[in-house]
Amino acid sequence: MRLKVLFCLLPILIASCTKEVKTKDSLLEHLSPNPSLVVKINNLTNFRSELKNNSFLKNVEQFSHLGDILSKAKGLEHLSTEKTTVLGIYEVGKGHYDYILAAKNNTNLFNVDSIANKKVESFSYEGTTITKYTLDELDVFQLQVERDVIMSSSQMLIENVVRLSGNQKTDPVLEKLYNTSSADKSATLFLNPEGNTSLLSLKEKNDDNKPFSSWISLDFTANSDEVNLNGVAMATDSTKTFINLFKGTSPLANKTPAYAPLNAQAIISYTFDDYRIFANNQNTYLDRVKQVDSLFNTIEEVGIIFLNNKKTVLLKSYGTEGLYDYLDSKKTASQNYQGNEILELQEPQLITEHFTPLVKNFEANFCTVIENSFIFSEDKEALQTIISSHKSSSSFDKDQGYLTAKAYMANESSMLFISNNTGIDFFAEQELSENLADDITSDDLDDLVFASQMVMDNGFGHFNLLTSKIKQSQEKNAVSPLFTLELNTDLATDPQFVKNHRTNEQEIVVQDQNNVLYLISNDGKVLWTKQLEGRIQGDIQQIDIYKNGKLQLAFTTNDQFLVLDRNGDEVAPFKIDFEGGNLNPLAVFDYDGSRNYRFVVTQGRKVFMYNNQGKIVRGFTFTEASSNILGAPKHFRVGNKDYIVFKLDNSTIRILHRVGSDRIKVPEKIDFSNNDVFLYKDKFTVTNKTGVLHQIDTNGKLVATNFNLNPDHGFYATSNTLVFMDDNVLSIKGKKVELELGVYSKPKIFYIYDKIYVGVTDIQNRQIYLFDSQAEPIPNFPVFGSSMIDLTDMDNDKQLELVAKDQDNSLIVYKIN
Repeated sequence: MRLKVLFCLLPILIASCTKEVKTKDSLLEHLSPNPSLVVKINNLTNFRSELKNNSFLKNVEQFSHLGDILSKAKGLEHLSTEKTTVLGIYEVGKGHYDYILAAKNNTNLFNVDSIANKKVESFSYEGTTITKYTLDELDVFQLQVERDVIMSSSQMLIENVVRLSGNQKTDPVLEKLYNTSSADKSATLFLNPEGNTSLLSLKEKNDDNKPFSSWISLDFTANSDEVNLNGVAMATDSTKTFINLFKGTSPLANKTPAYAPLNAQAIISYTFDDYRIFANNQNTYLDRVKQVDSLFNTIEEVGIIFLNNKKTVLLKSYGTEGLYDYLDSKKTASQNYQGNEILELQEPQLITEHFTPLVKNFEANFCTVIENSFIFSEDKEALQTIISSHKSSSSFDKDQGYLTAKAYMANESSMLFISNNTGIDFFAEQELSENLADDITSDDLDDLVFASQMVMDNGFGHFNLLTSKIKQSQEKNAVSPLFTLELNTDLATDPQFVKNHRTNEQEIVVQDQNNVLYLISNDGKVLWTKQLEGRIQGDIQQIDIYKNGKLQLAFTTNDQFLVLDRNGDEVAPFKIDFEGGNLNPLAVFDYDGSRNYRFVVTQGRKVFMYNNQGKIVRGFTFTEASSNILGAPKHFRVGNKDYIVFKLDNSTIRILHRVGSDRIKVPEKIDFSNNDVFLYKDKFTVTNKTGVLHQIDTNGKLVATNFNLNPDHGFYATSNTLVFMDDNVLSIKGKKVELELGVYSKPKIFYIYDKIYVGVTDIQNRQIYLFDSQAEPIPNFPVFGSSMIDLTDMDNDKQLELVAKDQDNSLIVYKIN
């Protein structure tokens, strides 16, 4: 059972903690022999973010068997690098661990300047200088080997590195997996199940268990709701490992979930397309010589159903006659239950005798046949439950947890395990150390599903391991949080959606108070961060500057105009500094849709217009206004004419040609409110601080309509829709809605799939409201949030997602079903 549980519980145990290219100076070579766990960290920032923002991983941080590792790993909190690092975990005493970390050296790799309680000293060992940092009573040892830096929580381990320098022998299986591992994931975990009883917190047992496999390589990804590990397990022909039971067989579709009751705690399914090959592998594994029993030649799946902390075993067959005749001859009694015969058997060891180690500690006292599957149990009540559930079509494959997990799994597998929280509690009590079992059973895992899958192919076991929040089926118009993401510090800008040109889906950009810009995937993963020198002004614009379908991000900060590519790298020559700062938000004009952009940066009274090459457009003559410019200028097209509109703080509005000369002269003064200019009914439309709506037509005629709005009112318009937010009264096309008393953001209009949505947020009470064009509320709103929103179909499934600031240091994404 222990081998099986290692496979079944690998998501918990691991979470607790191509062409082969030979790397000449691999960081792996710096590790001492026999690590319990190796972590190759490809992107330290993303890895930290994924660990920090996953709710399950936050819970397991408190587990007792992780305490020693995590407490010592705090010494690496001050590590900063964009290059690959390798972390090895070593057991240095029963249940006690230390680490070795290898990284490429850089000038700011390990910065402890901000730590007040620290001590730095050096000593020599065998001619090598070792630096010892004592940080808040936590020791970190460091040495440099050529261009690499080695760090450790243990003086003994760092001295081992010195002694073995140049003579370390890396396990060839580990080295092969390391050199062929993906660089696209934030990290890859390498675990050797053999001899890791303590790390995996397995119970000490006296039976002679063979290892599950040789090294296992698992690429790590996580978002707020799930942890996913994908990779391979290896086993050489000369080793008797569990996965070699399936060597030479092909995986099949797993049918056990269709027979398990809806309220089953867990299922395990093993498949093989040739029983005789499996039986020969079994003989090798068990070191025995036994003739293959033809009685089971038609068996192609062995399933275990866990129900009320008891096991039932399923044998799926493509021909039932021979096995049924044998069982019928061995029955001591039978009864009919809902049209199914239940046989009472006199060979309780029949299943364990022929299918160990897949099934152990099980007595086959009863059996029934459903369709082409034989189901065995220790008591007949379990079979009665399974028969009743099958007849009512109330099976485990309809469970929402199963459906959540199955969405991530291949259709066919050699081994499949899916469990809810009670199943995990049962496994923990049976197989794990008492301390860890207590941690798991006392933790709140009610909304989680755990799944593992292994697909055997050409001697490799391909793994897919998952821990995920159960995704509930949604009623129409339901609004549910999709994920939340906590940043390193408070948000400085409202989150907004931007398009991923590779997938045509949407992602999220946001900046924090430390001026770090984040790009976040639509499943809540931080794709990259970019340290900026200042605060982004207004919205980020997306452009296709090379006209090849690849999009960039364009914006101004307080004193820079920047364009970043898909990876967050600066696009030359678009890093332009402005002495004195105080820039307005960037305006981007694409006059005729040809992507011959005009980038307009305004600073005080000055106007700078740049082309796609980052050069000043000499033909644009409006380079300085008569007064300071308010906000970003706007471009509108009416008929076949272009209009560029500037608001100035001397209460004048300038409406210009493309070349910068006046197209419309407006002599009237307007004491502008803090709202933008919009084109409504083909008129340039603004409001003033006394709540008057001013509209200017293309002939220069101005019409004023007094709406008696407060000075801090909000205003938004599209070509045919006018929206006001005045105190707690929202007006959409003249229809008014009185909301709860609060402090409201400006309203914002979204036009998606031929429907208008109007969003507004009560900042004081952290409530987001959403309405349609008739001022009717969208069902299940308001929802929690504390900023203006952005709204889109993020993943192109015709259902909308909404992003907003959540807490001060986090954002939230909702899905509207």
